[in-house]
Amino acid sequence: MPEFKAPLRDIRFVRDELLDYPAHYRGLPGGEEATPDVVDAILEEGARFCEEVIAPLNRVGDLEGCSWSESGVKTPSGFKEAYRRYVEGGWPSLAHAVEHGGQGLPESLGVAVTEMVGEANWAWGMYPGLAQGAMNTLFAHGTEEQKAAYLTRLVSGEWTGTMCLTEPHCGTDLGLLRTRAEPQADGSYRVSGTKIFISAGEHDLAENIVHIVLARLPDAPPGTKGISLFIVPKFLPAAGGGLGARNRVSCGSIEHKMGIHGNATCVMNFDGATGFLIGPPHKGLNCMFTFMNTARLGTALQGLAHAEVAFQGAIRYARERLQMRALSGPKAPELPADPIIVHPDVRRMLLTIKAFAEGNRALLYFSAKQVDIARYSQDATERAAADLLLGFLTPIAKAFMTETGFEAASLGLQVYGGHGYIREWGMEQNLRDSRIAMLYEGTTGVQALDLLGRKVLMTQGESLKAFTKIVHKFCKAHAEDEGLKAFVEPLARLNQEWGELTLKIGMQAMQDREEVGAAAVDYLMYSGYACLAYFWADMARVAQERLAAGSGEAAFYRAKLQTARFYFARILPRTRGHVEAMLAGAGPLMELAAEDFDLGY
Repeated sequence: MPEFKAPLRDIRFVRDELLDYPAHYRGLPGGEEATPDVVDAILEEGARFCEEVIAPLNRVGDLEGCSWSESGVKTPSGFKEAYRRYVEGGWPSLAHAVEHGGQGLPESLGVAVTEMVGEANWAWGMYPGLAQGAMNTLFAHGTEEQKAAYLTRLVSGEWTGTMCLTEPHCGTDLGLLRTRAEPQADGSYRVSGTKIFISAGEHDLAENIVHIVLARLPDAPPGTKGISLFIVPKFLPAAGGGLGARNRVSCGSIEHKMGIHGNATCVMNFDGATGFLIGPPHKGLNCMFTFMNTARLGTALQGLAHAEVAFQGAIRYARERLQMRALSGPKAPELPADPIIVHPDVRRMLLTIKAFAEGNRALLYFSAKQVDIARYSQDATERAAADLLLGFLTPIAKAFMTETGFEAASLGLQVYGGHGYIREWGMEQNLRDSRIAMLYEGTTGVQALDLLGRKVLMTQGESLKAFTKIVHKFCKAHAEDEGLKAFVEPLARLNQEWGELTLKIGMQAMQDREEVGAAAVDYLMYSGYACLAYFWADMARVAQERLAAGSGEAAFYRAKLQTARFYFARILPRTRGHVEAMLAGAGPLMELAAEDFDLGY
């Protein structure tokens, strides 16, 4: 396995130099505690914990997996001890409210720690990661009594949480779910049904697991308008704040998966379990979107994590592996062959991985900044603007970052050649672990429909304009900068085309609604490449300024500029294919009748 090193230099570049997080925190209510010294100390200690404690367990988790018995689920060797140290270090409470036992630091700072955890060991990181969504849901929609009973224990890390949506017959279309909740005389509910694919649904890391469950009340209208949301704990809270009776919820089995073996993906059976309503009856899906949006950004981070791991492994191997001579003549004549990093095709793969890892990091931390503003700003207009922008970026981040994260993981394996296919190098695990990210929390196709249909067309393009205005202002401000001309001019053309394409698809959709579904994935990928073009142009601006100022880290900033040039020259042209596909319309997809697909088989 490649040794993991937390990418602190690039995290700091994006947060401090590109997005000016220090100024962001100074202007954020409660952000005054997140001084540069405090942030640096947290990042340094988080990096040490990830590198020394949980990264060594990554391969252990893959080889051992989780084991199920009727008494529960046992996690891989070392996972429980690592979680104990994680809780003792106060990491679960980092970005949560002081009144619930948290440290009161901005949510975006927690994202930085979560990135390093995910890169070190994604399977382990899912156990505390799922609890974040449960905490956010309770914070936003729970009663004061529910917060007192559950939130404080979740914030401390003593308890963990899950989200329970999917059923055997029902995945994305939650209107089909059958889990029932019967009201009881004491105000609780008896929840009955089966949920599948529940990450971290059962384990031995924490003493209690708080399930956030979608179910139907007896008088529920059909479809998504009849869904309510419930807290269903593994153990009911005791009056004094400890553990009470064991609830009637159990893990029926765990899935045998392609990857992420160290995290238990469970079938959860609710057999008349005691549950408690969160939010209004029949409005559960609205409340659950708090959890789902947290999970979508968390899954976007997974795409970044696998790209970073792929780059770290591939760059080290490419510098050491000897193979052939460079076409232009030997580059290491003292050796029997040249390191493969001299070959153009290996450079293509390494730069593609680097461009996606670093570009997606900028997209993620920009989105995290909007989360801070939408949650904490005291200016209602500012909160609404951040929320609109975040709604637009979330499906792009989730789908584009996981698609390109998988591509990066695949290229990381490819750099190794045949060795990449062998377990001991860790690249095949990284590829297997990355594949699920395009599926859960809404597939790429579902995210694309959300982006184009709900977020863009249903707002008459207002959410798109929230981002394209930022790009337009950047291009206008730097139109006369000769050093940025190679980035600004194509970015400005792309930004204009983005709006024109949206209008064309909208006009086509007025004639045939299938046009939205036909264009959606290409539109999302185009949008992702356009977003990264803006961030790479802005990163080139910062790098150019630092080099002009005579920075002592010239090599770092030169690499930023060169990677930006690579992105615009070799990656951004992919948008041309997506444009052609979008404008081809629904006809080529829908002409073949469903019954004719299998003729001759």
